[in-house]
Amino acid sequence: MTRLRLEGYLFLAGFMACVPVANWLIGHVGTVCVPQGPCLIPVAPGPHGQPITAPSGVLMIGLALVLRDLVQRRLGKLWTLGAIVVGTALSALIAPPALVTASAVAFLLSELADFAVYTPLQRRGLVRAVVASAAVGLCVDSVVFLWLAFGSIDYLEGQIIGKLWMVLLSIPAIRLLRNRDRRLGIQPA
Repeated sequence: MTRLRLEGYLFLAGFMACVPVANWLIGHVGTVCVPQGPCLIPVAPGPHGQPITAPSGVLMIGLALVLRDLVQRRLGKLWTLGAIVVGTALSALIAPPALVTASAVAFLLSELADFAVYTPLQRRGLVRAVVASAAVGLCVDSVVFLWLAFGSIDYLEGQIIGKLWMVLLSIPAIRLLRNRDRRLGIQPA
């Protein structure tokens, strides 16, 4: 097995792990857990000294959007589409009963949106492609999940900010990967 394939499988494992971890976090970890709703975490300072909050699973979903791009870079489009299908099934199987549809549909649509943006941009610049595709994916995920799960978009600002934090925090690692790939003459799959 080549080093690139191994990296691809590690990115794939990380991507798949994001689904159950996000679903577990949303029901168990937060500074406050809303009855019949999500557990929330602060993601940014807000007005009047109150933080902007989001369901805690946002961190893993932001990371999943980045890892999906790296799976595609190392393993190719077919592996990526397969991972999206498996991730959607996992999301439906693992999500709390009240969140099954919201979790699965939001995951599927956001990852496909990420795929649609990343694919044409990847050869023009890895960092640009990851950030642009994740921005689209996180917006789709946030709106779809909140609307289907809770019938409102009350936590939209926090959802977007929380996922964006994970994307921004990944940029140094993405740059290192890009620079190493350039140095070694590695092209995206």
